[in-house]
Amino acid sequence: MAVIGHHLLPPYLAAAAALFLASALAPLAAGDPLGQLCGSSGNYTLNDTYQGNIKRLAATLPKNASSSQVLFAKASLGANVPDIVYALALCRGDTNASACGDCVATAFTDAQQVCPYNKDATVFYDPCFLRYSNQNFLASPAGAGGGNALILMNTQNVTAPFGVFDAAVAMLLNATANYAAGNSSKRFGTGVEGFHTFDSKNPRIYGLAQCRPDMTPDDCRACLSDIIQSGPKYFSGKQGGRILGVRCNYRYEQYSFFTSTPLLQLPEPAVGAPAPAPAPVKGTPTTIGGGGRGNKSGRVLAIALPIVAAILATVVICSCVWKKRKTPGKPLLPDTTNPENIESIDSLIINLSTLRAATENFDEANKLGEGGFGAVYKGILPDNQEIAVKRLSQSSRQGIEELKNELVLVAKLQHKNLVRLVGVCLEDHEKLLVYEYMPNKSLDTILFDPERCGELDWGKRFKIVNGIARGLQYLHEDSQVKIIHRDLKASNVLLDHDFIPKISDFGLARLFGNDQTQDVTNRVVGTYGYMAPEYAMRGHYSIKSDVFSFGVLILEIITGRRNGGSYSTDESADLLSLVWEHWTTGTLMDIMDSSFSSLAPRDQMVKCIHIGLLCVQDDPADRPVMSTVNVMLSSSTVTLQAPSRPAFCIQKSGFNSEMYSEVYAGASHSVSRSPMSLNDVSITELDPR
Repeated sequence: MAVIGHHLLPPYLAAAAALFLASALAPLAAGDPLGQLCGSSGNYTLNDTYQGNIKRLAATLPKNASSSQVLFAKASLGANVPDIVYALALCRGDTNASACGDCVATAFTDAQQVCPYNKDATVFYDPCFLRYSNQNFLASPAGAGGGNALILMNTQNVTAPFGVFDAAVAMLLNATANYAAGNSSKRFGTGVEGFHTFDSKNPRIYGLAQCRPDMTPDDCRACLSDIIQSGPKYFSGKQGGRILGVRCNYRYEQYSFFTSTPLLQLPEPAVGAPAPAPAPVKGTPTTIGGGGRGNKSGRVLAIALPIVAAILATVVICSCVWKKRKTPGKPLLPDTTNPENIESIDSLIINLSTLRAATENFDEANKLGEGGFGAVYKGILPDNQEIAVKRLSQSSRQGIEELKNELVLVAKLQHKNLVRLVGVCLEDHEKLLVYEYMPNKSLDTILFDPERCGELDWGKRFKIVNGIARGLQYLHEDSQVKIIHRDLKASNVLLDHDFIPKISDFGLARLFGNDQTQDVTNRVVGTYGYMAPEYAMRGHYSIKSDVFSFGVLILEIITGRRNGGSYSTDESADLLSLVWEHWTTGTLMDIMDSSFSSLAPRDQMVKCIHIGLLCVQDDPADRPVMSTVNVMLSSSTVTLQAPSRPAFCIQKSGFNSEMYSEVYAGASHSVSRSPMSLNDVSITELDPR
């Protein structure tokens, strides 16, 4: 999912609305989460009264929504103000009752995982959405609170002229929105419109609009009008798009994405003239308006609506272009070959003055650490959000290409175990990346510190292993784009206040096509000790390269030893050799981290070592994919195959675990770097998908 950051929507939406942009080349399967919005109104604790009220609502709201004629339910529960939970669930109007109940039930479970201990959470799915909060957003459906929205875009361009297509979309959406507001107790409408594209492959446009059923027709129209007006800014010339809000939503595509027969049917608009009146499908009401004024009102609306929609679309598009051209003092952004990437980066811009104030002009007292790419500073934004600002040095090896890579990739990713990019500043020769502050810094700062490693008991380490595995599975298999990280290591795993791991630093990552599994590069950049042999020696990288790095990381986490040689003079063997030796002799407990208590589960520890050895096998084909690794970690009944001898490709002299190598046309040379600080390069967090 491509995340575009924080934006302002029309007045209907709250000023701090969080917007998301996603690639959606095919309709998502029912039940797949589209995204979530986690509020900032406070946290609850495990098994406290607030969580208990959430669980009680989870037992009743799915049934109430599925049994309602309008597939909608809202409720509040709690005796005291701090413990009151307000909740709302709405299913799409064409969803059957059983699927509605299942979707809402799933949403309750997922919301507590993707927004852990957050009192305000919203989770969107294709068939439904759920929000619960300690703020009373139920009181006024037309009010100003709770206006967060999820924006998803089909990245394919249409083959027709953009302006003509956009006007046709506006006509369809406005007609469908008007039907939803005035002709349906569900506040739900669907429509189809004939439209000719140059390739004639998609001759129709399909639209859907929906509001909360407890909204008045006027409030519903106003809500939908606001978000439809904002659409051209994101969707101009695109084959599809949607905006999902907690009060209203709409979607359009060039394929039929809803299950019922369209409630409205509009003919193909004539070029240069208003479109004819919409013709309802057989068996549907004949009016488009409120229904009380008969055919006369319908004809007036049918004539006026296309004209207004076309003018409105033109005005919005022109105003957006004018605003971008006229905005003074806006820093120039790096050029990319993909216009959507420019929009993604542009939406994350934070002014340099804001970051100077947040970090007290990058005061040394606020420095969290310094690595090869520059220093990291702690800061506090005006809304009291704690941030970590990565200030790339002028001599940083992370050039503009790596910077663009990290920006674009991180902006496309959304998962509990991946970093969350808050913003970016490219102004006055500064290159600044802004992430949410991570209080426990990077994994290596604790794992390899003799005085702090005891903080990571077995439970925390096993949670870290599982979290990294889930994050990698999302990158490789579950996200809209397939990502090969290429530099997974302990210093690129960051820990939040609950020691939940977040994979960071995507500057070296590569994006693959859906059907692509491997590639070759003549420039190998990574970290010795973690690089798979086929990548380090031949430039071949794939998801199995990341699996190798993950295997090394597991072995480091369980043994507490750094790979590629230890800082201790009495330890000369690399970690893979050491673990293999103890594996073959049956003495694995001798190399477990000495800080583990005697109560640590031996069988679970041995299983993790076993999985680690499977991941570092020499032949990439023998290594498991990350979804299989997650099954191994979570199941006590899966039988693991015997691992083969791991790949021993670590150069033991002249290198340390923070050394980079570049290979050009088969001739390699190494570029050493100073050891990284305890807090490598980023302190970041990403909400789960």
